[in-house]
Amino acid sequence: MKEIFFKDLGENQDYQKTWDFQEKLLAESVAVKMRNRTREKNGEIDFEPTKNHLLFVEHPHVYTLGKSGHMENLLANQDYLNQIQATFVKTNRGGDITYHGPGQLVGYPILDLENFKPDIHWYMRSLEEVIIKTLNDFGLKGERSKGETGVWLDVGKPFARKICAMGVKASRWVTMHGFALNVNPDLKYFEYIIPCGIKDKAVTSLERELGNPVPMDEVKAKVKLYFEEVFETKVS
Repeated sequence: MKEIFFKDLGENQDYQKTWDFQEKLLAESVAVKMRNRTREKNGEIDFEPTKNHLLFVEHPHVYTLGKSGHMENLLANQDYLNQIQATFVKTNRGGDITYHGPGQLVGYPILDLENFKPDIHWYMRSLEEVIIKTLNDFGLKGERSKGETGVWLDVGKPFARKICAMGVKASRWVTMHGFALNVNPDLKYFEYIIPCGIKDKAVTSLERELGNPVPMDEVKAKVKLYFEEVFETKVS
């Protein structure tokens, strides 16, 4: 069984610094894989294992735009971003624009998929399954929406709404970026963007759906539990 090393980076962590940390972990795994490739060419049989990581974090107010995203989906100019104490960052993940902020659980798995299954489609569906199982424990039926990555509620109905956004990058089968589950965020911050570039669907949170704040530690524990179950691994 491949182990995943877990680290909770805590609250109010700068997005760029966290991104840089992810890049460092990814680069370490890629370097190991390149050394292993050299060993293989030389006929050696001893290979270094790559490490797998799962980071939890809460960011201050920040809007991030994926590499295929569109700037017009950011509805606030720089002056207004300053007023609402939010920053804007262009990233190298997939997907369009999203929001991160206090009360939102952001998870960054830095996994070598060759330790699991080298298939991005499988990986994304597995991340969704972790969140769907988590939501179920809080009495909510999370669902997939065809052609739209992430986890939703009431798919196919007029009031379908997104509760968890996802966007990843992979290099030599090593992943980074990940998911953003709305637990107790201030949802008004989503009003200043077209979330994920999707105009006709709302955004929600555990707090809004359940009518009361949800302890973040409980959500973190559930996500870790189901990460172990879905990925058939140990998170420690």
